[in-house]
Amino acid sequence: MTTRSLADASISSNSHRGGRIAFEDLNSHHAYDRQAAYAQSKLANLLFTYELHRRLTSAGAHTSALAAHPGGASTGLTRNAPAHMRLLNTVLGPLLTHSAERGALPVLRAATDPAALGGEYYGPKGLGEMRGDPRRTDSHPRSHDAEAQRRLWVLSEELTGVRYPL
Repeated sequence: MTTRSLADASISSNSHRGGRIAFEDLNSHHAYDRQAAYAQSKLANLLFTYELHRRLTSAGAHTSALAAHPGGASTGLTRNAPAHMRLLNTVLGPLLTHSAERGALPVLRAATDPAALGGEYYGPKGLGEMRGDPRRTDSHPRSHDAEAQRRLWVLSEELTGVRYPL
């Protein structure tokens, strides 16, 4: 077990599994679909977190980068969804989701559990990772694409003008 002094826990979502990074149109200027953009953003959070972890490790830092997702947390996220999605959420939501407070537990575990290691991903342990106690889980293989991680890092620096000394 590695001792760490600080931890960064990024938020993702199960939606990352459907995400694809459109490097040629990262900000969706040419084509916008809210679900695709959301999935892309959650995949990007994981790519960036894993690249940050790699860079922190290479630098010998005592800081860890981890990620987590809340599962099906009952928040206002679907309030602007299409009508059929809101209806589905009204009917199935109570069976598949948990409270926003319970949804916060995976990120709290990632950020505070002394046994959590950099580069890990946490989410609920229940069916479909929708609800339940937090546990270590696996993200989609696309999130582990080292070339996409590096490319997103460099592009993020270019777009924001912020350079990280790692």
